Amino acid sequence: MKFKLLILLSFLFLNGSFIKKEPLPQKPNIIIIYADDLGYGDVSAYEKGILQTPNMDKMAKNGIRFTNGHATSATCTPSRYGLLTGIYPWRKEGARVLPGDAPLLIDTSLVTIPKMLKKAGYQTGIVGKWHLGIGKGEIDWNKDLLLNPNDVGFDYSYIMAATTDRVPTVFIENRRVVGLEINDPLLVNYNKNFEGEPTALSNPELMTKQKWDHGHNMSMHNGIPRIGFQKGGKSALWHDEDMADIFLKQSLDFIHIHKNKPFFLYYGLHQPHVPRSPHPRFAGKSGLGVRGDVILEADWCVGEIMKKLEETGLDKNTLVILSSDNGPVLNDGYIDGAVEMNGQHTPSGGLRGGKYSLYEAGTRVPFIASWKGVIRPQVSDALVCQIDFLASFAQLTGQKNPSADSQNLLNVFLGKSKKGRKNLVLEASNRLAFKKGDWVLIPPHKGSSIAKEVNIELGNSLQYQLFNLKSDNAEQNNLAKVNPRKLEEMKEAMKQIVDNRYNFDAKELELK
Repeated sequence: MKFKLLILLSFLFLNGSFIKKEPLPQKPNIIIIYADDLGYGDVSAYEKGILQTPNMDKMAKNGIRFTNGHATSATCTPSRYGLLTGIYPWRKEGARVLPGDAPLLIDTSLVTIPKMLKKAGYQTGIVGKWHLGIGKGEIDWNKDLLLNPNDVGFDYSYIMAATTDRVPTVFIENRRVVGLEINDPLLVNYNKNFEGEPTALSNPELMTKQKWDHGHNMSMHNGIPRIGFQKGGKSALWHDEDMADIFLKQSLDFIHIHKNKPFFLYYGLHQPHVPRSPHPRFAGKSGLGVRGDVILEADWCVGEIMKKLEETGLDKNTLVILSSDNGPVLNDGYIDGAVEMNGQHTPSGGLRGGKYSLYEAGTRVPFIASWKGVIRPQVSDALVCQIDFLASFAQLTGQKNPSADSQNLLNVFLGKSKKGRKNLVLEASNRLAFKKGDWVLIPPHKGSSIAKEVNIELGNSLQYQLFNLKSDNAEQNNLAKVNPRKLEEMKEAMKQIVDNRYNFDAKELELK
């Protein structure tokens, strides 16, 4: 009898039943580092490309590297909408890539991640790329900017309104353009140019740093042509090569100021989005041209954030998640040598497609979670999505999940479970695809199958496309005709989620 009891006690001890487990901090700090156009193969921890990203790799080595982690969309604005609101962006009318003067896309009545965490006692901040609109339209950039990040839950914001290739090319701190002088007002227009203002078409000699290839031939600033027209505001205009340092400093300052209280920081990296303008410290260092250089710059920024957490001891009480808003693109409107200098590097990591695409490389992105002492180093194949941050953070901070689309995957993000999502609807310019288990369904969509300007397969076809990712990760073998039973099963499962808003029997998946 004693022998049996001894065996039982030994078993319980080895399985941790008698080991005191430290509870999770009730209010850990949360940092989301969100890259812009960073591909699945751009992070060397994924062992796909040849570019080295040591700081991102360190995060992966000390945390969880997800191999099946997704943005909701293959473009930036809808992905950011889905991340912050926990709502599928295809449910929101107008959730497309926005111009720099677009009105606020997020309804201020919605519960967002920062709004939810504020309710739990967090200080909330956003630094870097926003691209979710400001105001109601007809923005006066010289006055207080209402309806901005501060109106959807952020206590502090230091942002650019849209992207580095769109005007206005200024920083905005909370509600004011930084450094703007009253006697030189900033004017922005996306419909017509201001009289007498040079553009890339009228004054090509002003393109001293980069030339446009497609779509970027309007206002000039810092030797780079942009999308949209602007005039004035000279004292406030940014210097592209300094952007990484400025955004990083604001992020580090936010962490330092709030180190003694729970905080949430959304750090929107602007790399490797075009125009790619690395600081001279990184120029020419990657051997892969400016795209590789700005990824090295972004990796350094990640390292500086992690170093700050380690130096202050906050790493033991901070969940850090690194991901990207969509997949990679090389030529996205500028002649910058990204294609020619790419060499043997594989930004998509062997996946099909890229930015703008319904194929895997459009939304499957680097996805790493780190929390010293809490997350055990591992690799997870669980299906996870950024849309699930809302529900998971609600669980982490003892609150209710306000979204039907967002799923509580906290144990997956903390490495305690590998049971991720059962299914996921993905989007690219209002075209949808559906994942369930090892299968992915792409319904018929009209239009070119390849975006010629960016040389990326969009996933469009007049036929249903069905792939088994377990046996065909590169999506080369369309099984729709040879497996009609699975095709119908996937169509029916997708219908249940999209609420029959789409005509699955038409030649194209169209809104009814």
